[in-house]
Amino acid sequence: MGWLITLGVLGLLAVLPLGASVIYDEDGVLARLVVGPLKITLYPRPVKEKKPGKNKKKSKSEKQTDQKKEASGEEHQEAPKQKKSGGPITDFLPLVKVLLQFLDGFRRKLRVNVLELKLIMAGDDPCDLAVNYGRAWAAVGNLMPQLERIFVIKKRNIEVECDFTADRTLVLARLDLTITLGRLLGLLFVLLYRAAVRLIKIVMKRKGGAVNEPKSS
Repeated sequence: MGWLITLGVLGLLAVLPLGASVIYDEDGVLARLVVGPLKITLYPRPVKEKKPGKNKKKSKSEKQTDQKKEASGEEHQEAPKQKKSGGPITDFLPLVKVLLQFLDGFRRKLRVNVLELKLIMAGDDPCDLAVNYGRAWAAVGNLMPQLERIFVIKKRNIEVECDFTADRTLVLARLDLTITLGRLLGLLFVLLYRAAVRLIKIVMKRKGGAVNEPKSS
């Protein structure tokens, strides 16, 4: 009976979804690690708030202020959520290049649950903005085949807009990807196997001495 429970646990672990969520907007990069239903923020690291001392007592004026807030209901009112704006495209493009190089090793093994890209073109000249608008869609058209070569994309939302009042081109992007633990371990096993084979060949070659290459005629 124990081995059946062990097999069941291993089966559940094998299908456990692992992944990452990366968001780029006006605040910069937000990276989270996803383990099943849990989301752990990797960057930026959350700032720990200092807890007030246990023996610290509020002054009379502070108590009166708190009572006024409770009476008016200010403590229960949530601040309205502001709509996020994009970040500079000059900071975004290098991140895309590094991410594609890293993920190329997981080709077609990763599943993209959400892919969002919103490009807001800036410019006050309608002619120049129209040209840049066409170039932007051309760049997106070149990028998508590379992404589809690496990922299995489930949901995508690609937009290009023009803003005559903006002073710089902005980008809003989001990438949510997952892979099961079993598939990840399989990939690691294959990579380790290939590395071991290559290492064994190097060791055998060194033991046998240098190999003389044939001279070209």
